[in-house]
Amino acid sequence: MEKRETFASRLGFILISAGCAIGLGDVWRFPYITGKYGGGIFVLIYLVFIIMLGLPIMSMELAVGRASRKSIATSFKVLEKNGQKWHWMGYAGMAGNYILMMFYTTVASWMLAYFYKFLTGRFEGIDTQQVCQVFDEFLASPLEMTVWMVLTTVICFGICSFGLQEGVEKVTKIFMVLLLAIIIVLAVRSLMLPNAVEGLKFYLLPDFSRVEEYGLWETVYAAMSQAFFTLSIGIGSLAIFGSYIGKERSLLGESIHIAALDTVISIIAGLIIFPACFSFGVDPGSGPGLVFVTLPNIFHSMAGGRIWGSLFFLFMSFAAFSTVIAVFENIISFAIDLWSWSRKKAAFVNTFLLIVLSMPCVLGFNVLKWIQPLGPGSTILELEDFIISNNILPIGSLVYVLFCVSRYGWGFENFMEEVNAGEGVKMPRALRGYLTWVLPAIILLVLIQGYIDFFG
Repeated sequence: MEKRETFASRLGFILISAGCAIGLGDVWRFPYITGKYGGGIFVLIYLVFIIMLGLPIMSMELAVGRASRKSIATSFKVLEKNGQKWHWMGYAGMAGNYILMMFYTTVASWMLAYFYKFLTGRFEGIDTQQVCQVFDEFLASPLEMTVWMVLTTVICFGICSFGLQEGVEKVTKIFMVLLLAIIIVLAVRSLMLPNAVEGLKFYLLPDFSRVEEYGLWETVYAAMSQAFFTLSIGIGSLAIFGSYIGKERSLLGESIHIAALDTVISIIAGLIIFPACFSFGVDPGSGPGLVFVTLPNIFHSMAGGRIWGSLFFLFMSFAAFSTVIAVFENIISFAIDLWSWSRKKAAFVNTFLLIVLSMPCVLGFNVLKWIQPLGPGSTILELEDFIISNNILPIGSLVYVLFCVSRYGWGFENFMEEVNAGEGVKMPRALRGYLTWVLPAIILLVLIQGYIDFFG
């Protein structure tokens, strides 16, 4: 049995945990829905729900990980009482990590491919329509898509195979420092564009007319769901890092640092996107269209666009890879915890397994395009995303909450002792009623409304 690894530094833990939370949704979803739902007023509501939802659930995940010293594969089994069935969540959590990576490796590989395309001048000398065609042609090519997905998977598992300190921590620290540096440079450049002030006004000034247009409940739900999903809580992807840390610091305090870094990145991403979109008169729409069509067209029109485009997709690659590496670390830990495999063996076997499991998503844009599981025009990626975002994440979060607060689970006293061990911000005992009744009700509301929106 390999000795449990630990982080070399507290900074490493915070940066890697934040790297797991900082993903592509921060860049292509947060700025768009902020602009749509009232700018500054939406950011304020979002921050309220980060505090109400994100911080307690993240603290619970970290507490279960630290108390058990295990991944989600066996953590519930270690902490549950005899005869209880909480460990069944371990199977769903493991499945969740694999399903997430079945499509996230593909989307992460798009970022790397576009970094390469900008760096090698693929977008020079072509018009707006041809920029759109580059993305369509890329999706239509199973070979090109597969090559980039395989490269992404091999790189990220390769990093994990070197160990927690020498591989995951060392590389993610570099990724995160470069990510922060690049995003600040891009934001400053974007703010210097003509008409950038109009983009800033749309993005950050409170606009109650947009809240009225969409309705207060829709605005609140959008903020609630973004706060919930941005932190990747519910499948043990953060609990694994709790299992690698000591009891020197309280877990609510650490959760605040992780959530703050994630939120700052989200807000700065909007400082890149909205001034640029308003400067060039384009719609700052959400999703892949924004990143692979709208922004390349803006960089294409901008002086020094090849440099700025390369930097942007390098930043996007770091954001995506930091998440992939964090989840791959969780996947490797399953094999270590369950079967006592060596880290290198777990990385090697899972590299091949994830490449095979990722192929349906890759082929869903071309060879298997006729498979439209959620109705006309839908893709295999959307099905996999629906399984994770609308099912496993909220249900997993609900299980973590009930396990930590219920006498039929780990129990509130055990949770409080673990979460408040060490220096830093403490979880107030007065929150027991909120954590036991209100928080599970909010998660159920997110789950039900997600289904209503999806099928409605």
